[in-house]
This record gives sequence, structure tokens and C-alpha cells, in this order.
Amino acid sequence: MLHMEGPLLTVDVGSRRVETESVDDVLESFIGGRGVATHLAHERIPFDADPFGPENRLYFTTGPMQASSMSFTGRTSATAVSPLTDGLLSANAGGFVSRNLLGTGNAVVELVGESDDLLMLHVREDGVTFEEVPDLAGAEVPAVTEYVEAEHDLGPEHVACIGPAGENLVRFACIMTSETRAFGRGGLGAVMGAKNVKAITFDGDARPDVDIDAEAAAIHREAATSDHIMKRQGTASVTDLANEIGSFPTRYFEDVRYEAFEKINGDRVEEKKYKKGTCSQCAFACKLPTRDEASGVETEGPEFETIMAFGGNCEVDDIVSIMQSNQLCDRLGMDTISCGNAVAAYLKANDAFGDDELIHETVQKIASREGDGDLLAEGIHRFHDELGVEDWTVKGMTFSAHDGRTLNGQGLGFATANRGADHMYATFYAYEYPLVDASEAFEPAGLSAAKAAKLVEQENKRALEDCGVVCRFSRGMMNAERFEKLFDADFDDLLSVGARVVELERHFNNQRGFDRSDDALPYDLPDFDAALDAYYETRGWTDEGVVPDGAVDTASAD
Repeated sequence: MLHMEGPLLTVDVGSRRVETESVDDVLESFIGGRGVATHLAHERIPFDADPFGPENRLYFTTGPMQASSMSFTGRTSATAVSPLTDGLLSANAGGFVSRNLLGTGNAVVELVGESDDLLMLHVREDGVTFEEVPDLAGAEVPAVTEYVEAEHDLGPEHVACIGPAGENLVRFACIMTSETRAFGRGGLGAVMGAKNVKAITFDGDARPDVDIDAEAAAIHREAATSDHIMKRQGTASVTDLANEIGSFPTRYFEDVRYEAFEKINGDRVEEKKYKKGTCSQCAFACKLPTRDEASGVETEGPEFETIMAFGGNCEVDDIVSIMQSNQLCDRLGMDTISCGNAVAAYLKANDAFGDDELIHETVQKIASREGDGDLLAEGIHRFHDELGVEDWTVKGMTFSAHDGRTLNGQGLGFATANRGADHMYATFYAYEYPLVDASEAFEPAGLSAAKAAKLVEQENKRALEDCGVVCRFSRGMMNAERFEKLFDADFDDLLSVGARVVELERHFNNQRGFDRSDDALPYDLPDFDAALDAYYETRGWTDEGVVPDGAVDTASAD
């Protein structure tokens, strides 16, 4: 089975000690990326670790496909105990940092401990240096990358950093790379902030010797030549469809359609797009560099989820206002979905939907934990009672779009996902819009054992991609046959790797008290309990959503 090569580099930022050790057995068993990091986290982070404590560990990982020049491989994975959900969580970011992490020669970079001084770490193939950077306290993301370029002659593609939100332990703070790409959901930026690490730079030429099948070249050619609307509009292209079928949360989840959607849809985003944007090695080029000449706002996006959170959910019908919210979140280092929904809850509590000035002011207050922003920075699950609004979260994570009240299988996926209400954990929505062939599609309404079984398969596939690491948007080009060729293994065996990753996450979270009661939604779905039972049965878990004692598989591959 194809897998990543290289050692585990452990950096104790408190003692400033660095250790390197072989993790070949883990790599052989879990391929790379999210799988390797999940295994290591399960073995090395105490089950009762405080997400903000020195015992929490933050992992940066790549996979074997980053050693290729194939499209859809410009991604990096990060893993830690989340301060938002309190469970083990992985997020991944696009951009260009993956190849620079690869160049350090390490398969995994692990941060542990807590520094007394604000640090920047420089990871190279010949070691790690520690730089105290007190002058960067409170700096926004562009200021950090400007400093790195001026002082170290490295561009933004070498940098993973936090903004003020991460330093101030905002529970949905991001780690940012290439300035506008985010390890977004779950608050891993706050984990980095708790360790008092402002930034990490990666550079080197020690790329691993990984043999990639020639099929990678065929996939790259297809990505370059395909005529796909995402090349023009990114995920914003789904706005019209989502609104049409009632899957577009509006006015803090009061409605599932937004009457002003045409003012903020993919067409409006495309009008503001001024050049192509991509990730490392990717010919699909679905990113969205946008600019508004009149206001001077320049950002990347907004993607569909940001349009939902800062558009429909805040009752904003001005695409430039949403671009400005997007820009602020990137500069300050916050997840646009969590931040936008938190602001929407605040607007609802204050009867202030559509107030652009208040929205942008509140975003800044959240990042600095100023005034009401200090409360909102805790996330909806922790502040909803105080504001008198409903708790639109699962496991503490607020909902993305693709509303489960209409797309019921996606609703079940929101409930079961180990990291909470995140659409990318299983991407079940693709089968209910549908965005797949009609022969594979499900009716959006209703739940069944068949949907539960498909959800398990989808979660396993997505975990496999995150081990690879392969982008979600390769969906139309990465089939079972191509996975087998690229990873030199039977597809069922590859899916079993994904299944083990999901199970390790669940087992870790079980040890922290998670069970069936956490796989719950703030709305009712028909036959939900029966579908949840079927999901657990397919997984081999107990009726309470717990991995049985002795069942968790941390062993190396045979």
C-alpha cells in the first residue's frame, strides 16, 4: 500500500527540545495525513487533556500524494483536541504549504507544551529553530507573512500562522496559510495560540522517494481540460440549487430559503473574480480571488458556506459586504462559518438582521474578545442560553449549509460526524441534491438503513482522502479503480483504513464522555433513531454510539 515516508518530528515549545523518531509502522498502516495524526493523537494525547493545556498536541501532516504533481493534492492536514467541540478533530487546508512541509523531510510535525514567549518556529530539513517574536503580538495574518518575507525571504506559501483570534483563544480560530487558506473548523488556531506559537515556517528539499502510479498524470490532464462551473464560481456555484430545494439556512436558521439569493450567488461572485486561483500543483483552479474596485475590498471568495453564514443567515444581500466579512475573518484568523453563524445569532438576539456595520464591527470584537465579542468567541453552544437563541450546533460545532431539514441524509451525517455539524466529513449532500449520477442518488426526504450504510461508506471514503491527502473536489475523477492504482491496494482495504480512522476518533471521544446523546440534532427528522441504530450497527458500535472495549484497532497493517 502506498504511504507517506519520513519520521515524526516532535517539537516541545516549552522546553524547546526537538526529537525525531521513526513512525514507519504507523505510516504503513494509516497511509499519512489525518490517519497517521489520528493514530498518534490517540496514543500520545491524554484522554482528559485540556484543549488549551500543554498536554494537547497539534499535528501537521501530509500524505504520499503530496510527493506527486497530480491535481487535487495541494492540501495539508492538522489534528488536535478541539477547544470548540472538546473532541479529537482534524481539519485540512489548501494552498501551497503542503509541498514545503514535505520538503522538510518529515512525515509529521508534532507540537507539544506551551511557550512562555511568543514564538515563531522554523522547520527545515536540518532541524528546527525558535525565534521569539514579541513584536508580532496581535498581528494580523498579512503582517505575519510580510514579516517572514522580509526577515526570512520566504513567501506566504511557507507559513502557517494565527491572527489575533488565535492568540485570544477564540474557540473557532483558524490556522492560516498562504494568507487566505484556512485549517478552518474546530478552533485549531486557538490550540496554536494556547501554545504561544504565532507561526511556523516550512522549507527544504528533502522530499521523500514515493513512487506514484502514472494514473496521476491522467487525472491531472482531466482536471486541466474539464469544463466545470467550479472553475468559474467555486462552491458559490451551488447557491441557486441549494436555495431552490430549501437547503440554504437564512436568518439564523429560521428559514431554508433566502429571497435575495440572486444578489449573492455564484454569478455575483464571478463578476468580482479578477484572476484564476488554485492550490499547489492543481490544474482544476477552483479558487476565487475577488476584488471590488469601488470599495477596495480584495479577498479570496466568498465560497458557498461563507455566503450562507454571512449572507442568508445574517440577512445580507450585498456580495461586497460578504466579501468584506470574508476578508476580515482571513486577516484575523477565524472560521467564516462559525464566525458568521455566531454573528447571525447575535443579530437575531438584537433584532438587527442585515446591519452590515454591526456585522463587521462584531467580527472584529470577536477576534479581540472585546465587549460582547468575548461571549461570542466562545461559540454558539456556550453562549446561546445567554443570548436567548436556539443552539444550532452538534457537538459544539455550528452548522454549515446543505440544510439537514431538507437533505435528511446530510442531517444524519451532521449528527454522526465525530467533529460535529460539518458537511465535509461525509459530503452526503452530494447524493441528495443530487450532484452525482441519478443511479446513485437518494431522495432527499426520509431516512433508512440504506442511507445509514451509505453514510458509513462516505465517512470512510472522506477519511481515506484525508490520509492521501486528496481534495474533496476530486470527486468526479477519483473512482475506486483509480484509488487502487494510485495507492497500490484493493479498494475495500483502503476503505478499511478510513473506517479505522473514524473509529479511532470515536473511541478517543468516547473516553472524553461522548456517546449517543451527542449524536443529536436541534430538529426532528423522520425515523432518525432507527437510522442512527442502523449506522451504529453497520459500524459495529454499541446502541449508545460507543466503540466496544477491545474493538478499537490501532495495530499496524499486516
